[in-house]
Amino acid sequence: MSGGKTILNVESPKTQAIDSVKALLSWKGRAADPLPAFVEMSEGDNRLVLVLSNKKDCFYVVTARDCSCPARGWHPNQPCKHQRKYFPEVKATKPTAIIMERKPFRPFLEDEARPARAALSNPLYVDTTPDTSPAEVAYFERKGAAEFLPMEA
Repeated sequence: MSGGKTILNVESPKTQAIDSVKALLSWKGRAADPLPAFVEMSEGDNRLVLVLSNKKDCFYVVTARDCSCPARGWHPNQPCKHQRKYFPEVKATKPTAIIMERKPFRPFLEDEARPARAALSNPLYVDTTPDTSPAEVAYFERKGAAEFLPMEA
């Protein structure tokens, strides 16, 4: 922080313009011409590295947890090439797999279906709705088509 203003945010890094990094280098008393390939800042958990992009139009802010390069957005659970290079101790965070209990395969047997048939004899579960006749099906299909596609006058 400088005068109450955050210069570089470690938690959510943002790509920096060339001019801002040149100003930072001149403030630190380092040469900005030619542009360095990377600039290391701080140490420990707050360590970050400014890495010059391949097009040399910006600097990516790289920390152990995140990077502002576009590739990081494409593969959010994997470290990008900048993190692998400048923070080799960081490993990819893969989601933990859910291991389901496996049961041995058993083919369907007629005897296993009998308890289900017994449930149908319960009067609470009896289907009392009448079956739809073919004439009713045709009527509702025509009615739905007429509502969907009205006839032209």
